[in-house]
Amino acid sequence: MKIFTAARDVQHEIVIEKSRFICTLKTCASEEEAQAFIRDCKKKYWDATHNCSAYVTGENGQAQRSSDDGEPAGTAGLPMLEVLRKNCLQDVAVVVTRYFGGIKLGAGGLVRAYTASVAETLQKAGLAEKVLVGSYSFTEELETSGRVLNLLYQQQLFNLKAVEYGEQVKITLQFEPENRLETEKWLSDALNRQIALAEEGFAYEERLPGDNIGQLQNGR
Repeated sequence: MKIFTAARDVQHEIVIEKSRFICTLKTCASEEEAQAFIRDCKKKYWDATHNCSAYVTGENGQAQRSSDDGEPAGTAGLPMLEVLRKNCLQDVAVVVTRYFGGIKLGAGGLVRAYTASVAETLQKAGLAEKVLVGSYSFTEELETSGRVLNLLYQQQLFNLKAVEYGEQVKITLQFEPENRLETEKWLSDALNRQIALAEEGFAYEERLPGDNIGQLQNGR
């Protein structure tokens, strides 16, 4: 399953039956950062009728929380969280600030309003795919390293992440883990010797897909 985050932080306002719904969206690398963001929004909009919130963050998106902040139970925070879930989002927090306009919306109207507020804000933010990439290394002799690096710079199978010089040259490559066998075979053929890459670690890389905006799910 693909995982996404917001391409940028953004704020978007809609008005429904004279009530203002101001959605503030922020990418957050941890649950602590998400909670701090929510506190900051509540402080900034201290005079609002409600500051409802939702976030998905933490390792594998395991930290998922929402708050109705005084709205009827299940009419604000959970619908907001569902928009994040249905778009497979991680490391994103949203706060929808409501200034009551004097007309009650009812439970169904509130669900639609908070859902639309987050969905429209995500449309403005755009999505970035979170792709897991691995770092892998091998060593080369100093006297042959120049020729080897020239070969590596000419290919498009992987990225050359780092080159460290010592008694030998440590060359670190970066690519998606499923390409490891193909990369080892390419290196072995290109260098005319068996290459077994050493695993150095993994990280998520954000990439901007060209067609995800039209695929946003509104959570209904």
